Amino acid sequence: MRVLALITARGGSKRLPGKNIRMLGGKPLIVWSIDVAKNISEICDILVSTDNADIASICIDAGALVPWLRPAELAMDTSSSVDVALHALDEYEAARGKVDGLLLLQPTSPFRTKESILKAIDLFNKNGMLPVLGVSPTHTHPMWMMKVEDGYLAPYIQGSGLNTRSQDLPPVYVVNGSIYLISPDELRTSRTFVGEKTIPLIIEMDDEIVDIDTEHDFAIAEALLKEQR
Repeated sequence: MRVLALITARGGSKRLPGKNIRMLGGKPLIVWSIDVAKNISEICDILVSTDNADIASICIDAGALVPWLRPAELAMDTSSSVDVALHALDEYEAARGKVDGLLLLQPTSPFRTKESILKAIDLFNKNGMLPVLGVSPTHTHPMWMMKVEDGYLAPYIQGSGLNTRSQDLPPVYVVNGSIYLISPDELRTSRTFVGEKTIPLIIEMDDEIVDIDTEHDFAIAEALLKEQR
């Protein structure tokens, strides 16, 4: 099986400027995602799609493949991750041959583990290459959520279990953004990483699903690293 690991890293970031190459634990944030994908036999290459020359240089030094800079029209705030992934996939396959799976690793999830990646690939292989999506148990159950209607609180989900004990609520999961794995054919056809039948990769560890998008998120990541030392 040939799986292409794709890391997308736009140069512009309004909420946390320069986040992709900001130092975390002694190395740029994006390098965490490069390093965890190394030495996995099913991964044929670790491809980085970026519009920024500084990011490209750092990624090449870290051992990733950066054969081109992303076109400007795919590096805007409104650019979709699917369009970026399809561009990268088309360019890669035209130059280096077909792949069986596309593994999207967002650089803002530095603590995903190699074990989770291996489990995702195993699930993908055993389930006929159906999409695999990283999810985690949610700490706020939707059946306890409220909305405001005409100035009054109302259940967000009608008929929900506001009076149900937490241990009696059905388990629910939230997309954690750490791992997306899909076949090229499925992505090109559906233009989404979540198909009608998507296999869950359930990740329980809170540390692993840290998603860095703000200064507060970065501070949490730094604190977690200090705890581990």
